[in-house]
Amino acid sequence: MRWALVKVCLAVTVMVVVAFAVPLGLVVQEMASDRAFSNAERQAATIGPTLSITTDPVQLQKAVESTQMGADRRMAVHVPAVGDAPRVDIGDGWAGERAVSETRRIGRAATAPVAGGGFALLQPVALGSGDIAVVEILVPESEVSNGVATAWVVLAGVGLALVVGSVAVADRLGARLVRPAERLADAAHRLGEGRLGARVPEEGPKELRSAAVAFNSMADQVVELLANERELAADLSHRLRTPLTVLRLNAASLGDGPAAEQTRAAVEQLEREVDTIIRTAREQRPAAAQGPGGVQGAGAGCDASEVIRDRMAFWSALAEDEGREVRLAGVDRTVRIPVARPELAAALDAMLGNVFRHTPEGTPFAVDVHDAGDAVIVLVSDAGGGIADPDAALRRGNDGGRDGSTGLGLDIVRRVAESTGGDVRLGRSVLGGTEVRVWIALDGRARGESARAGRGRRKRRRN
Repeated sequence: MRWALVKVCLAVTVMVVVAFAVPLGLVVQEMASDRAFSNAERQAATIGPTLSITTDPVQLQKAVESTQMGADRRMAVHVPAVGDAPRVDIGDGWAGERAVSETRRIGRAATAPVAGGGFALLQPVALGSGDIAVVEILVPESEVSNGVATAWVVLAGVGLALVVGSVAVADRLGARLVRPAERLADAAHRLGEGRLGARVPEEGPKELRSAAVAFNSMADQVVELLANERELAADLSHRLRTPLTVLRLNAASLGDGPAAEQTRAAVEQLEREVDTIIRTAREQRPAAAQGPGGVQGAGAGCDASEVIRDRMAFWSALAEDEGREVRLAGVDRTVRIPVARPELAAALDAMLGNVFRHTPEGTPFAVDVHDAGDAVIVLVSDAGGGIADPDAALRRGNDGGRDGSTGLGLDIVRRVAESTGGDVRLGRSVLGGTEVRVWIALDGRARGESARAGRGRRKRRRN
């Protein structure tokens, strides 16, 4: 593209230079010729007054020698025979007798080429007797072409300078056009190789800036789609933890025997595979897309009380098997929240699954729902040993699990809360163990303020 632009500019400039330089050179050549012959005519006219007075050879010789052309031996006078007076020829002639006779016949100035180079100007002059004398002036070739060669050299130099300058300008312009295009192509190659951080500076001509904006937008969409896909894979894998927990608890009650041991080993292997899938999905998540994203659609929502009652019915059976005391409060009336039913169920299963996984059998727990007007608060409390570092537990969803935990459970809960503008906090419960407080905002104002506060807290934790 760059070389094509240079070639086009080169061709256009050469055509323009030829179109102007050649006619101008011809004009200069014509002007030099006119100047030489005009000067010869003026020199021929200087002898006219003498011829009108006398045709005496001696007087004419003196008159011719007194002129510039005569002194340079470039003037000749041809006087025809008048009456008894013989023909008079002053100086050497160059055009020949035939040319002199023809000029005398037609009665106007004429030019004739000279054998040695140059031209002879034949100027007729009327005598007092009515006859015509001819004054012949030699115009050498050097005088006819005086300054023409210099003019052609100057025109050629100017034309060459214009061509070189136009090529240089075209090359610079081509570079400005090609460089953004090359950056765009390079970024496309890097994105195709899997480097999702590849972006293009939005520079250059308007069309290439638009292409760069479109490419960057496309790359952002690719990163977001991949992040959502990996999040979905991790979330779906984590939801398998709930039935796995049931299988593990049931396998523990099978007693001894080869079949029981094989069942417990299979459950443990399946649990390890699910943990591997979750960790792999989380570790491969693009860094640019690891912030909280919307979990539910704009029009999604559910009755939090109904969902909590339904999930507690499932977990209560397991709690009874393990001898856990369960307390449920605040679910006796409808509480609408802007969260899809599957997302709330997944978040609740993640919190209750952590209770069963990380507290001993027989540890009581409670689930409380509070309607605060502009928000709904869901509290999950237990009487276990608590969490030594709550901030680290909330960060596990971003930097990978520790102590055998994937860290995705609380991350799922956090993203559900932050999708509404709420947040998640960990603390000490009234039962003596861990309390997970989930704030789900209900209106836009609370959602915006809480989201900004949540971003600030996450930034402080990262720092």
